This record gives sequence, C-alpha cells and structure tokens, in this order.
Amino acid sequence: MAIDNKSPLPSAKDIMKQLAQVQADKASIAAKAKAKEDAEKQALIDKLMKASGVSDEERMKRAAALIERAAQNGLYEVQVLRFPNSLLSDRGRALNNMEAGWEKTLNGLPKEFYAFWEKHLKPRGYKIKYEVVDFSGGVPGDIGITLRWG
Repeated sequence: MAIDNKSPLPSAKDIMKQLAQVQADKASIAAKAKAKEDAEKQALIDKLMKASGVSDEERMKRAAALIERAAQNGLYEVQVLRFPNSLLSDRGRALNNMEAGWEKTLNGLPKEFYAFWEKHLKPRGYKIKYEVVDFSGGVPGDIGITLRWG
C-alpha cells in the first residue's frame, strides 16, 4: 500500500516534533516566570535587610492606626509582616524550636520591629509573636510577625 503524501494526517514523527516544541515553549515560559519571581523575592529581601528610615514617632502613628483599624473590626491581633526565613541568621531554626535567644537571629526590618516592640509596645501590654507560617518542603519557610493585645 502506498503512502499518500497529500493526506491531512501528519506523521507520528512530525507530531513528536510539535510536542517537543510545545514542551520547550512551556518550559521557557515557566523558567522566565521563576526568574522573575526569584528577582522580586531578592528585591524584597534586599529591601527588608536595610534600615527602614522610619522614626519611632512615625512608627508609633502607624502602629496606632493599624491597631485601631483592627480593633474596630473586632480583632485581638494582626499580622504586621511576613518575610522570608533568610532574614534570620539560622533561617528560622531557633525560632521554630522556640530556643531562648531566638530573637538574636533576626536581621533587618524584622529586628528593627522587634526592638520597637520591646521599647514602646511591650510596656503598654502588647504581645508579639514571631512564628514560622510556611513549611515549604518540610523546612521553615516564611516567618510571620503578629501583634496581639487581647
């Protein structure tokens, strides 16, 4: 039987070439998206590692507004920041294990916020909770800071 070269049906080899191209295109799109996500995450880390430049007076105004808004909504606590575990010198190990002195592993803005809480909010009865809020791959991931008053 002769093969009809004018048939609308492509050969299996041609289909496999098309599939390979589709898969390559998908992989390229995924790689570009991952690179963009990684760059955004690194930019956030870089920003969080630097001093905020916010005065304690301004920070107090922001805290008061945040707490007031949360209280008006019937809340007893509010998450004030979520950040990658790379801002802790041990990537969250001591925090996750609730070891004494875990706060010494903080860097950047999370460390700055802890110092602000200790100096200004703790004496007013506010509590703070740093906790691992994401366990990607079974290891500590993102850390959340929750401010509580109830």
